[in-house]
This record gives sequence, C-alpha cells and structure tokens, in this order.
Amino acid sequence: MTIDQFNFAGKKAFVRVDFNVPLDENFNITDDTRMRAALPTLKKILADGGSVIIGSHLGRPKGVADKFSLKHILKHLSELLGVEPQFANDCMGEEAAVKAAALKPGEVLVLENLRFYAEEEGKPRGLADDATDEEKAAAKKAVKESQKEFTKKLASYADCYVNDAFGTAHRAHASTALIAKYFDKDHKMFGYLMEKEVKAVDKVLNDIQRPFTAIMGGSKVSSKIEIIENLLNKVDNLIIAGGMTYTFTKALGGKVGLSICEDDKLDLALDLLKKAKDKGVNMVLAVDAKVADSFSNDANTQFCNVNEIPDGWEGLDIGPKTEELFANVIKSSKTILWNGPTGVFEFENFTHGSRAVAEAIVEATKNGAFSLVGGGDSVACINKFGLAKEVSYVSTGGGALLEAIEGKVLPGIAAINE
Repeated sequence: MTIDQFNFAGKKAFVRVDFNVPLDENFNITDDTRMRAALPTLKKILADGGSVIIGSHLGRPKGVADKFSLKHILKHLSELLGVEPQFANDCMGEEAAVKAAALKPGEVLVLENLRFYAEEEGKPRGLADDATDEEKAAAKKAVKESQKEFTKKLASYADCYVNDAFGTAHRAHASTALIAKYFDKDHKMFGYLMEKEVKAVDKVLNDIQRPFTAIMGGSKVSSKIEIIENLLNKVDNLIIAGGMTYTFTKALGGKVGLSICEDDKLDLALDLLKKAKDKGVNMVLAVDAKVADSFSNDANTQFCNVNEIPDGWEGLDIGPKTEELFANVIKSSKTILWNGPTGVFEFENFTHGSRAVAEAIVEATKNGAFSLVGGGDSVACINKFGLAKEVSYVSTGGGALLEAIEGKVLPGIAAINE
C-alpha cells in the first residue's frame, strides 16, 4: 500500500517521524530540516480527514529527562503544520490512550519521547558495570518481553501505521519495525519522505547509469570497509577522500607526517586496492594535500605531494591537483554517490576541496547525472555551500543510508514490505 493510494478519512494514523532535531541551551530548534521533511506526509493525512498520532525519539536519553522532551518542539510544529498539536506526557499510560481514542479528524497528538522507555530500543538499562553474563542475559530477556507489550500498546492507538523516519530505518526498534507486524499490508505504508529515500537508494544501487562514481570520505578505513567492498561490485570509479587518504598513501609507501592514519589497516588498504584492480574499478586517490602544522583553522599551511608530507605536518584537505583530478572523474559520471568531505570542512581554511567536489557534482547533475548525497558530514557540507537544491537528492539518513549502501536490509523498510 502506498500513501497516495490510502484514504485516511476517519482513520487514526500512527506516524513514526524523525524529529530528532538539534536544540540550543534554551530549547530553540537550530535546524528544522527533519521536521519540514515530514510535513507532506502529515498534511496528506490531515487533508484526507484523518488524525495523526506522532511518535519520535529525541536524543539518546537513558530514562526520562526534560532536556529530551518532545514538548520543546510543539510550538514550532504548530507553526509548520498550521494545527495546534495535543501532547501526551507519556507515550504509554492512560493519558496517551485516552487522548488517542478521543482524536477527531484533523487533530494531531504528539507522544512523549519514545526512548524514555528502554523497550523502544529493546536494550536493558541501569546494569551495574560488574554485572555477570547471567544478569545481562536476564535483563535483556526481561526488556524483550516487556517490549512486546510496549509495541502492542503503541499499535493500539491507531488504525494504520506510516513510517516516515528513514533516519532510524536501520534500527529494529519497537516503533520503527516491530509495530508494523500489528497492521496488515493494506494498513501500513511508507510516508513520502521514506518513499523518496528508498527510491533514491534503489536508483543509486540498482538502476545505475554509467559511469558510476562514489566519493567516500571519512577518517577511518575500518568504519567504511563493508561499504567500500559492496561498492567495488557496483561502481566504475571509487574516489577515496578525507582521513582515509593517508592510510592508503602510507600503505603505498608514502610519508604522511602527522596525518590521521590507521597503521593497523595498511594491509587492508592494499587488499582493497587489489580488489579494485581485479574488478576493473578505477580507485582514485589524492595526489597532493593541503597540510598544516597544527589541527587548527589558523595553522600555517602549504601544499605538497600527498606522499611527501613533512614531519610535524598533517593533511587537512586535498590540494589543487587532486581537486582537478576528482572533478574530472565526477563530471564524466552519470550516477554519483557522495559520502564524506575531502577534509576538515568545519575549518573555513580547509573547505576548498569539499567545495570543489560539491561544485563538480552540481555540474554533472546539470548535465543529466543522478547524484545522491548522504551521511552526516556530506549533508552538512552541501548545506554549508548552499548547493543542496542543485543535486538530485540529499538523504536525511546517516547510518541508515550507509547500511543500505553496504547492502544490508533495513528493518524499518523490511517491516513495511513484509
């Protein structure tokens, strides 16, 4: 069932959103992107004559904590939706059940932070550091048992279930995956945001127009092994950027100075280079770097060959030759995936490489390429440069997108498709 096929008239919809938005010390929302992304889904339900029960998490609470309360987002949600939402101070309990039952068409109820309950994540809390394996197993079993009742209660509030939280789709939590089992195929569906995310990932992994280029940044090879290995079966070009650059450079015999480097992963880097060669994939590595004499925006800088970084200096961005090299590969591509900046883009003096990559992606997109940007820092990067609207799709899911790229089945997606 798709959201467009479903008529919500007279129906109560439990909508799992990702309203895990950043708040300042006065509880003002500093970036409402995730909230705005859910609006089309919420407005469709209300326009049909349905009512909405919103479930979300905020932060990583280890119990009830005021700073993680969803009451802080109510005022802004009201402004965005044009409807004043009701609030249940507890996602369980009598109040939530009574308010959900009394909801009228066009009304909205926001449940308190789902993660105030350990049952949402299904992980025990409050275990002593010296807890025995038996105690850990017993606690895990207990929370799993109570998780069933927690999930059943959430499901009982509504007639249908809509998952619009791609950012948590890789978690098999009560409200993102388990709850879907309480609704048949005709009463569970993706929201518009989830639909777009699923289609974008599917297009970049399964509907490939070639050449296909992936740009992988990030500081550690170890955290990207599965992604790189999966991509080697799909891409024509794999550009290695960010801190990973120096592990590959050192593995090839280069001098990297004080640059970030996983010395225990040098053999892995060589192995990945061999796999790329065997599969006919063009692995593109930096040839020069912008180096600094300290990890600071105000450090002294110079450009040098990436394999000849002087002692006492560290690479914090790519150099001009590499910018041109990467840009030429990107501009000749028809499918592009960007995950991770080329350097420490948080420092203004080391944003140039990431901007060059972003601009090359924009140019390729204008020439007909499909471009998907996703995974934490890449999104912050493309937003910082004001280029988010110039690429095909910017994903809201960091971990979820990365696991999808790894080839994993995401529980939140599988639960709807079952």
